[in-house]
Amino acid sequence: MVDPIMYYAFICVISFFLSFIYAYRWNKHLDVHMTIVFVMVPVCNLEYYLMYTSSDINAAIIALKMLYIGGCFLPWVITMCIANLCNIKVNRLVKMSTFLFNSLFYIFVMTIGHSKIFYKSFSIEKKGSSCIMLKEYGFFHNLYYVVIFLYLVVDLALIIFAYRRKKQSSRRILFILFLPIPINIMGYIINHYMIIYGIEIIPITYVLGQILYLCIVHRMAIYNVSDMVLESMVESGDTGFVTVDFKKRYLGSNETAREILPDLNRLIVDGPIDKTDALKETLVAWIDKYSLNQEMGKHVFYRPSGILSDDERIYSVTVNYLFDGRKRHGYQIFLEDDTQNQKYIQLIDKYNTDLQKDVAIKTERLMEMHNNLIMGMAMMVESRDNSTGGHIRRTSEGVRILIEEMKKDEKLNLSDSFCKNIIKAAPMHDLGKISVDDAVLRKAGAFTTEEREKMKKHSAEGARIVHEILKDTDDEQFRRIAENVAHYHHERVDGTGYPDGLKGNEIPLEAKIMAIADVYDALVSKRVYKEKYSFEKANEIILEGMGTQFDSSLQKYYESARPKLEAFYSLEQ
Repeated sequence: MVDPIMYYAFICVISFFLSFIYAYRWNKHLDVHMTIVFVMVPVCNLEYYLMYTSSDINAAIIALKMLYIGGCFLPWVITMCIANLCNIKVNRLVKMSTFLFNSLFYIFVMTIGHSKIFYKSFSIEKKGSSCIMLKEYGFFHNLYYVVIFLYLVVDLALIIFAYRRKKQSSRRILFILFLPIPINIMGYIINHYMIIYGIEIIPITYVLGQILYLCIVHRMAIYNVSDMVLESMVESGDTGFVTVDFKKRYLGSNETAREILPDLNRLIVDGPIDKTDALKETLVAWIDKYSLNQEMGKHVFYRPSGILSDDERIYSVTVNYLFDGRKRHGYQIFLEDDTQNQKYIQLIDKYNTDLQKDVAIKTERLMEMHNNLIMGMAMMVESRDNSTGGHIRRTSEGVRILIEEMKKDEKLNLSDSFCKNIIKAAPMHDLGKISVDDAVLRKAGAFTTEEREKMKKHSAEGARIVHEILKDTDDEQFRRIAENVAHYHHERVDGTGYPDGLKGNEIPLEAKIMAIADVYDALVSKRVYKEKYSFEKANEIILEGMGTQFDSSLQKYYESARPKLEAFYSLEQ
């Protein structure tokens, strides 16, 4: 037969030993409820030993009341522990109400020896070196068993729910959490029979529970991924962290942070960080920025010396709130060594900059070749026309002078690209003449009606040629302007021009500008069929054409450009 004294003493020693192992394995990530379990269980087993070695009824009752601290509150603590391990949040009101409910039962326990509501009777019978407790349970003790059973049902429900719905809960831990439930049920069932021999089975179930929870402790650190990663970053030596409360008082930092920000060594805990000038530019500025947008991540970088050298370090700065559970207490600032990444990025940026310069130079050369090709074609056309020597160069300059005056008027809101493109497109306005027969193009006298119709076709043909030349260009605006200049520079605002008889605003602005420069050059230049007109006569003809041949809204720009036009053509004569 088992000696009850030796039995309870052995169970007590084992229980304390298991709690010692837990204390040795303890870390801050362990659930507080689990820690309470490992504190309460050895205390309860000690009370079992004291109760069954007591020869005095009053001492036995005191030990019994102490024992029920675990009996009343351990089920609640274990349920809260299971909920946390299953990643199930328990409402604070539920926590408090269930705790108060268990406290009420402990109040009934305190009536043992004074009332019959929990124990009807309690006595000690000496049997050898040990005592046997003779108990007669009252109503509330029987109700106590019902409450214990309900807690076991809730524990089982939490585990089943987590198994089905919580994918981030370890199945191995859930299985270990399940094992104490049938053990406890069996313990309470057979406890009634074992107590006849002075032995209660409940202490064994407590010890088995400790062993199972130690198995959980062994796995918990592995599953707590976020904390493990954070600790690895901190312990790696490259990551520094600083904590500050909402009043910008220093709470603490690690050694790496103090190496990165030496002024931290001068601070005392709870001292203000905004009293140190160097920290105003770093910690205070980072916190203020985070407070404004709460989106500050690894896009803020810090160089201790401010100058990048071969041995200089670059740190990415991250600011977040400092939490204690759900409550914010301040800010946490992390400084992670990002030197290699930043140097690599700078190397890539330099390479991209050099590449962009090379591309820009080659593109400019290609554009120059392209423009020279176009100019060459225009010059080739001009060389076939006896009457228009120098016309391309002069009209291009005329367009530039007109554009300069128009750019002065902010109401027109001409873009730089438009102005640049129309000047570049001006030499292409007569490319269509390449399709005109030499007999017509090089005729020394006036055209017949048939010859004039053939000549008129050069504008539409010029637009087609320009389109073919520029159809693959990336500059869509230049292509459109060049086509319009070639196609419509002989249109008139009164609708009597060619080739399409457009009028008014139907004619593109670039074509209207080209028309003035084209006609002006024809008037003041010598042709095989006429002498050049004086500037006064040419001006008179241009002004007479405003509103019929030319757009009258361009008159003021022509008039302001007239001195420059006359100065240019004076040098050409």
